[in-house]
Amino acid sequence: MQHKTPKLLEDIRDSATFILEAVASLTLETYARDRIRRQAVERNFEIIGEALNRLSRVNSQVSRRIGPAPQIISFRNILVHGYDVVDHEVVWEIIRHELPELLKRVQQLLVETGKETP
Repeated sequence: MQHKTPKLLEDIRDSATFILEAVASLTLETYARDRIRRQAVERNFEIIGEALNRLSRVNSQVSRRIGPAPQIISFRNILVHGYDVVDHEVVWEIIRHELPELLKRVQQLLVETGKETP
């Protein structure tokens, strides 16, 4: 793996972990009302998308193993450029149904780099 690959994977892992921990005790309704937490979650999704965008440029083989990279990067772009139309329910569904799988794939890739133990 290329030199920057482990760092980018760590950034994705750290942001995904933060998001899951930040919302662990929340419902969609409490999440939607908590502006500070929503903004923290959205910022970490931006980091995930940007790290994946960079990873796709430095190591496209690894980025393809993470999953739907183009959709994740597009989601990041919506959060950054379409901040005024973000649907909290969509974000919530991504957190609950897609983020855990993304985290699992990234952790496996980190194991392969020797940066994380199985």
